[in-house]
Amino acid sequence: MNTDAAVEPAIDASGLTVRYGDVLALDDVTLRVPAGGVCGLIGMNGSGKSTLFKTLVGLVRPQTGEVRILGGGIREARRRGDLAYVPQSEDVDWAFPLSVREVVMMGRYGRLGFTRRARRGDRAAVYEALDRVELTELADRQIGRLSGGQRKRAFVARGLAQGARVLLLDEPFAGVDKPSEATIVRLLTERAESGCTVLVSTHDLQALPGLATESVLLRRRVLLHAATTEVLRPENLARAFGLGEESVA
Repeated sequence: MNTDAAVEPAIDASGLTVRYGDVLALDDVTLRVPAGGVCGLIGMNGSGKSTLFKTLVGLVRPQTGEVRILGGGIREARRRGDLAYVPQSEDVDWAFPLSVREVVMMGRYGRLGFTRRARRGDRAAVYEALDRVELTELADRQIGRLSGGQRKRAFVARGLAQGARVLLLDEPFAGVDKPSEATIVRLLTERAESGCTVLVSTHDLQALPGLATESVLLRRRVLLHAATTEVLRPENLARAFGLGEESVA
């Protein structure tokens, strides 16, 4: 999607290529997402969505290419608390002995100072985040004892407590109930309206137009980045899901 060249994009990835041994996961991916708004990420399993997220947050180092977040490096954005990531459920150790409150407090880690002790403002941010995702009554429950939807809401709360300006969510609606999905959609929309940049992958294409104004089709490389209504045209989806040409738009 075209943006004003004079405006620094919130997410600026250029020429990202990632390989796992002989497997090509990302092929020269260039993606620029403007500040303030929700951008959807669409692709079949194995298209590179999770790899792209992990590259954007610095968990995977690309063989080629560069990522800039809010005009600076990934490490700088993470140190400032500007970048938050909600991973897929499969990437989380749900047996780890942490309460919901402690998971959400992890979002404040970069703000705790040298003592790593939570202050009144940190506790207030965690309480507010838990209230917004409707998990206050479950704050002391071990994270693995939550339902799928509640777990996702807890990780969204962590991003809210962090106060991140760029929020990346990998399949936040997978395996969640409809009330949890509605809560997450509402919160992401509110964050975008307040200036936060949200990149979210989802297989729920019917709900996507109500969430994201723009979307990206990914199949190891960017096939199309445009308005969501354009991206969801059948001929474009066919290319992303292996039913048509793979030429880059």
